[in-house]
Amino acid sequence: MTKWQSFYCAGCAALLLGSCAKSTPGKGEPDPRADQPTPIALSASVRGSQSGFSFSFFKELLKTKQPGENLFVSPLSLHMALSMVANGASGTTREEILHTLQAKDLSPEALNQACRTLLEALPGADPAVTMGLANALFYKNSFPVEAPFLQTLTGYYKAQVSGLSFKPSDLPLINRWASDHTHGKIPKVLDRLDEDLVVLLLNALYFKGVWRVKFDKDQTRPAVFTKADGTSLQVNMMHRTDTVKYATTTDFDAIQKPYGNGQFTLTVLLPKTSAVADLFNQMDPPKWNALQGSFRTMNVGVAIPRFRLQQEFRLNAVLEAMGISKAFDHLAADFSALSRDPSFISFIQQNTFAAVDEEGTEAAAVTTVGVGVTSLPSVPQFICNRPFGIVISENTSQSILFMGRISQPADLP
Repeated sequence: MTKWQSFYCAGCAALLLGSCAKSTPGKGEPDPRADQPTPIALSASVRGSQSGFSFSFFKELLKTKQPGENLFVSPLSLHMALSMVANGASGTTREEILHTLQAKDLSPEALNQACRTLLEALPGADPAVTMGLANALFYKNSFPVEAPFLQTLTGYYKAQVSGLSFKPSDLPLINRWASDHTHGKIPKVLDRLDEDLVVLLLNALYFKGVWRVKFDKDQTRPAVFTKADGTSLQVNMMHRTDTVKYATTTDFDAIQKPYGNGQFTLTVLLPKTSAVADLFNQMDPPKWNALQGSFRTMNVGVAIPRFRLQQEFRLNAVLEAMGISKAFDHLAADFSALSRDPSFISFIQQNTFAAVDEEGTEAAAVTTVGVGVTSLPSVPQFICNRPFGIVISENTSQSILFMGRISQPADLP
């Protein structure tokens, strides 16, 4: 492998933001605001929980999508939303959520404290990166929410808590919260409020990073992009010979292109022959960590297409496949730590946005968890409007006094 390497980003190449730039340096110059990174202290068990969940979630989601579909999600946003939910769950319902989060060995304090650490540390990790991380809880005024649950969400998760009527007139307020906390990139997460909905838990994540070394817009030019099915389309391909971290394996090549002070990076994984799904299906935290150690800094000819996308995912089925089942079952769910009234998870949804261009990357996600109230069991209906049989018996002796079939139940004159 020569030091001068042409690196082309396949359309289905995976984009990964690292441990998650506002000045205007000249073309190709490092951002002058790039200071030394400030490490964010998380225990090894917490890091393992988050990275393990991230890869498991993405693998399961890949199973539900066609190879030619774009796919951009935020494992961190979903992880934090489910961590909030876990505080309202009890018994087997809670165990399933923690198992899916790969956090069953973490104490409630450790999981909640880790989320608080990220909420406090990530937004200020790099002065050249704009980042926001926020939580909110909207509940129906008539629905009793347990005080300890509210205290946990406001104390650890810094959640904005609001009681609403949950009428259609409340939708603009909820959607405005999502829009405000994603700089307008996700303007709407809901278009209706179902009648049984009593709680909404939201996590919003926003990221805008300027490349440490930007692409030169004058070097962006049309190029042919080959899709997974072999067909092609024309894209605007950004070009730059750049000093980046580069790694190569038998299955794929990879680069890491930093933002700001390098605390946040974009990792691009380019399969050599296999599909991106195959690449991720083989990836897990140990292999991901090994990849980090294999990068070498060198000059590389980088070409990445400029792109922009917006997506929405309903995640109930994916999370059920990962092990959360009782939480979605209105008869089996146990959210007694959230409310004394029986409730269950009605839906989990994630809306995402991503844009990559010569300046850098802008990305956003809002994860919405809808909690519904469990309705009283309906009264069974037994309507004899067709032929039926009858038996008259004495219970202690089990004597059958009469038996009959009523095919034409006419009254006597």
